[in-house]
Amino acid sequence: MSDVRGDTFPQLLAGLAATRGDDVAMQEKQYGIWQPLTWSEYERRVHDTAHGLAALGISRGEIIAVLGDNRPEWLIAELAAQSMGIAVVGIYPTSIGEELRHILTTSRARIVVAEDQEQVDKLLRLLEEETPNDAEPLRIERIVYYDPHGLEQYRDQVLMEFTELEELGRGRAAEHPGWFHEQITAGSADDIAVICTTSGTTSRPKLAELSHRNLLAMADHLTSIDPIDRKDRYVSFLPFAWIGEQMLAVACGLSRGLTISFPEDSSTQRSDMREIGPDVMFSPPRIWESMLSEVQVRIDEAGWLKRRVFGWGYSIGDTVAEMRVSGRKPGPLLSATHALADAVSTRPVRDQLGLTRIRRCYTGGAPMGPDVFRFFHAIGVNLKQIYGQTEICGIAVVHRDDDVPFNTVGTPIPGTDMRISDDGEVMLRSDSVFRGYHRQPEETAKIVDADGWLHTGDAGYLDDNDHLVIIDRAKDVLTASDGTRYSSAFIENKLKFSPYVEEAVVFPPEDSADGMTAMVIIDPATVGSWAENERLSYTTYTDLAGKPEVQELIAEEASRANEDLQEGIRVRRFVLLHKQLDPDDDEITRTRKVRRNVIADRYGDIIAALARADDRVDVRSRITYQDGSSTERVLELGIFDLTTYSVPEGRGRRPVWSGRR
Repeated sequence: MSDVRGDTFPQLLAGLAATRGDDVAMQEKQYGIWQPLTWSEYERRVHDTAHGLAALGISRGEIIAVLGDNRPEWLIAELAAQSMGIAVVGIYPTSIGEELRHILTTSRARIVVAEDQEQVDKLLRLLEEETPNDAEPLRIERIVYYDPHGLEQYRDQVLMEFTELEELGRGRAAEHPGWFHEQITAGSADDIAVICTTSGTTSRPKLAELSHRNLLAMADHLTSIDPIDRKDRYVSFLPFAWIGEQMLAVACGLSRGLTISFPEDSSTQRSDMREIGPDVMFSPPRIWESMLSEVQVRIDEAGWLKRRVFGWGYSIGDTVAEMRVSGRKPGPLLSATHALADAVSTRPVRDQLGLTRIRRCYTGGAPMGPDVFRFFHAIGVNLKQIYGQTEICGIAVVHRDDDVPFNTVGTPIPGTDMRISDDGEVMLRSDSVFRGYHRQPEETAKIVDADGWLHTGDAGYLDDNDHLVIIDRAKDVLTASDGTRYSSAFIENKLKFSPYVEEAVVFPPEDSADGMTAMVIIDPATVGSWAENERLSYTTYTDLAGKPEVQELIAEEASRANEDLQEGIRVRRFVLLHKQLDPDDDEITRTRKVRRNVIADRYGDIIAALARADDRVDVRSRITYQDGSSTERVLELGIFDLTTYSVPEGRGRRPVWSGRR
């Protein structure tokens, strides 16, 4: 099929199969062994699957859904559907209940490709439930699963194994030679390639239609400043339902011929990354923050000599990184010292994280603290911030190499126009602006104007070097008593830089002179490690969060964060929540963004108690035991007043790379 154009993903695959058929396109680790799939084998399986989908009666213009973790079958199903002019809506594997129903009914998908027994059970349960009066009925006619483990005894007629679908396709292909080539050739750059869900922080997620043209324009513009080579390797472990993974693994992967590797399991992800040694990587801030937390825990558990050596190496790396991100070069002596420090100190840490071969990596989707950036640059990782939205294929602005101010998100990529409106809203325009929200033209008209400008809803400004600085969602930007504009997210990030804080939600005061209050969720791994070191016993997360010693620990971290904040926006009081925020409870999105309206409603009593400066607040919590029984408990949460607290005299600052003082 070397005669086809390269306007769509399937056309690019056809070209790669024709010119690099024996090269490895993707590989998956199974039972400890990497199983490769060449470009020609990839195309053959897409060919068979496309015929199989046609045999099931699905045709151009429809939508199929894919639900599950990253596996080769996800991409095979995606490319097979796209070969026929069928769009693919990805669903996060953690989605359940109403969220799952909403996506399936809105997309009107008749076929769902699901990973395993867990996902199949969720779908079968939905099909058995009565349709709510105000909801559309589900239209699912077939569930195709690609991991048969545990499904051997299922006899539901709606189920089909992925290998059975491929076999069905091979039979149809024998009767329709040339059909697959005709379908690919008929594909257009303006066909819908994927439908990605928006974050849904304030309402149900919307379904954003992204065309092949949108995604491939983004890939071309990004790689024009950050080239990706056909020999580069990429480890795919973030959900394909997320625009970030579609952006790099699929759009950049197919347009540049990347080899995609799939870890065997979430528990082996880090070791599998070390084996592959990816050249490029894109992850949201929570991944980088968890990496830093892991380093902090491991260094805190190390002996004094290792800690001292790492501290020396880190300080050298930090000095060199500070110079490089501002475009300066270290002198010969500093370069030589840095080479030694890297060999004995920071390179082993990169190796443990699987980042030894990384040339550049990105973070996006949410703001990340400058100190996290500083840490990774100090250990030799070229981490850069990107800014974008699902509606513009995930990226519009990015840092350039050797120009990475930690408090900005960079400058626009080629082909992207940007302007700041009179009221401070960031507006973007490029070939990557999406086609619109699926079946919601009125919502599309609200966000894309007649001139093609995407109204992001984010407030921002340009600094003296024309770098974009994002403040927060425009509706969430607040004004302090002295007139300073600020965002709750900025203060939350200051708190979250602490290795002991997993999440924080900050609430503005009713009286502008009263200061901020916060609900803090501790990190169970790092706080648990700290508690063990302090010989502090505990049983559950709730027990750990309720310890007075843990309150004192977080109080010191919050006080340190306050030092860099203006007086009017410092945190005055906080409470340690008795549980972690959970996407299944709608408290955070699947991409870990806080749903503030849910928090305000669910924890209204806590928020009110913080505002009143109470000493404590009672909350009701339902506990479910392993045998299925449950009981409701009343928990007393203490409120810590930081206005009367001071860091113990002589207590030194905690290094960036350590949880110890």
